[in-house]
Amino acid sequence: MHSILGCNHPTFALPWRTLLPYLVALHLLHLGSAQFNVVAPSLHVTAIVGQDDVVLRCHLSPCKDAGSWDIRWIQHRSSGLVHHYRNGVDLEQMAEYKGRTELLRNGLSDGNLDLRITAVRSSDSGSYSCAVQDGDGYAEAVVNLEVSDPFSQIVHPWKVALAVVITLLVASFAVSTVFLYRKQGELRVEGMEHRELLCRDRDGRGGERKKGRVGRWERGWTIGQAERSRPSGDVPTNQAALLSTSTSALFFSGTTRRAG
Repeated sequence: MHSILGCNHPTFALPWRTLLPYLVALHLLHLGSAQFNVVAPSLHVTAIVGQDDVVLRCHLSPCKDAGSWDIRWIQHRSSGLVHHYRNGVDLEQMAEYKGRTELLRNGLSDGNLDLRITAVRSSDSGSYSCAVQDGDGYAEAVVNLEVSDPFSQIVHPWKVALAVVITLLVASFAVSTVFLYRKQGELRVEGMEHRELLCRDRDGRGGERKKGRVGRWERGWTIGQAERSRPSGDVPTNQAALLSTSTSALFFSGTTRRAG
């Protein structure tokens, strides 16, 4: 080490041979920390609510076996662990994703870090980070998932309310129509029964009136015949005239009533 004074300030100079090993070690450490990257082939992924599953894809570059690495899929919105894998074991994750995620291990040996999400929900929309760590090496990539709900886009609340109102109106109209139809049928039956009773009553009265007229005429005719059949000497002339007059009066009375 040499001490050099210049501008009244001491300076120190180290030989290059002493600094060279430190520089090489620092360079190697930098290379080790940047020896791989995580690449997302598709930065934007779409899915539909109720869809069986959706796969978020990432892979290492260059390709390496990541079977024993620490792999984390993180939801940006909540900073929660969607899926955590380390050395062949699935670790803790968010409650809303339990039983709905799977790291596709068949591709780990080729550097694939794909994550499958099943029973897709609208709440799954958002950004996800795929973070990988191996010793001192670390890299990550971001994938955006957009989940759409066709039903919520098509059916609006006012449409649902309108459909309910129309359904109620149609149902009430149908019930009213059935009620009126049945009521008309009942009234029709009652009218027919009433007319039948009137006809029976009228026929009964007409028969009695006809029988009465026939009976009176028969009685008059019988009396007349009886009087005519008697000898002329048995009945006085005034009595014969009286019987004849009575017979004629009865016959005339019956004829008048019949005409009436």
